[in-house]
Amino acid sequence: MLEEIVSALKKARRVVITTHTRPDGDAIGSQLALGNYLKRQGKDVLMVNQDQSPYNLEWLPGADHIELYDASLRHVEFIAHADVVVILDTNVQERLGSVGKQVRGTTSTKILVDHHTDSENWFDLTLKRESASSTAELLFELFELWDLDGIDHDVAAPLYVAMMTDTGSFRFSNVSANLHRMVAELIERGKFDPSILHAEVYDKKSIEGIKLLSSVLSSIELHYNGRIGTVVVTRRMLSESGASVEETDGFVNQVLSIEGVLVALIFTETERGTKISFRSKGDHFVHKWAQSYGGGGHRNASGAFIIGTLDHAFRKAIASAPHFINLPNLETSSELSDEDAAYLNSLMNSQNN
Repeated sequence: MLEEIVSALKKARRVVITTHTRPDGDAIGSQLALGNYLKRQGKDVLMVNQDQSPYNLEWLPGADHIELYDASLRHVEFIAHADVVVILDTNVQERLGSVGKQVRGTTSTKILVDHHTDSENWFDLTLKRESASSTAELLFELFELWDLDGIDHDVAAPLYVAMMTDTGSFRFSNVSANLHRMVAELIERGKFDPSILHAEVYDKKSIEGIKLLSSVLSSIELHYNGRIGTVVVTRRMLSESGASVEETDGFVNQVLSIEGVLVALIFTETERGTKISFRSKGDHFVHKWAQSYGGGGHRNASGAFIIGTLDHAFRKAIASAPHFINLPNLETSSELSDEDAAYLNSLMNSQNN
């Protein structure tokens, strides 16, 4: 399949590249790496997303060329007449936002490059592997087959940032010796200082973001004998701190770093409901948990959205934890209220029927 994808991209004249809503480092870094690489090959490239890039990634080469989809005549015509559309770091139409419907409906060759679970089946060509550390890792394999000499600084730097951010600065369990070999190649070809790239991504915090972090960390709670940790981000916290919701990126990892915590959740209150981000260590997989609420993602990093109040979402998620995470001595746990215990019991009964 990799050979077919490279062949399709080589033949293409017009290429559209898009990624998921609220794009993260892997999404933006991969998009820019591929876009910059294809431009070096003489392709006419449109990089277009539903949402703005995170503020700490706006310095990446080519970031100012990523456009926000507005259903304008230019966007509609470019997508309609593209030879290839590449979807990165997500495998469901809904997560593409408003651009998703047109992308799915186009007659262009639709290529998926992704490492998430449970892919939809409307793509023509797919490069996917759940065990990959990042979408960027899969893109490197594509560049390797095509021509590594096409990797310059403008390709290497975004690809490195994509790998770095999706592996927790290369500390997660999905990091392999092969990934480090790829990183070495990127550093040599990109001629950049890794410490500078890391600082650009992680060491630029606004005072508003720090105030928000302080409020969020004050909400830490531990559940099930300290195996599950939670924090909340309320609309009031956001308003009082003056920070944007994008600045909560990485907050959940603070909870996961607590000794004894195996799974961490961050609940973010919105007008329509509550967004939940799940993170976990080792083989305590959370993707099925997120899927039970209509979400999904990686085995150790997933997300979901629950309609209703933050309190409702919090109680619902915490009560259902033992259904998805191995938590010993559940029957003696003091974490469950009578209401939560009843909800958990209903879950267990439905599973057994």
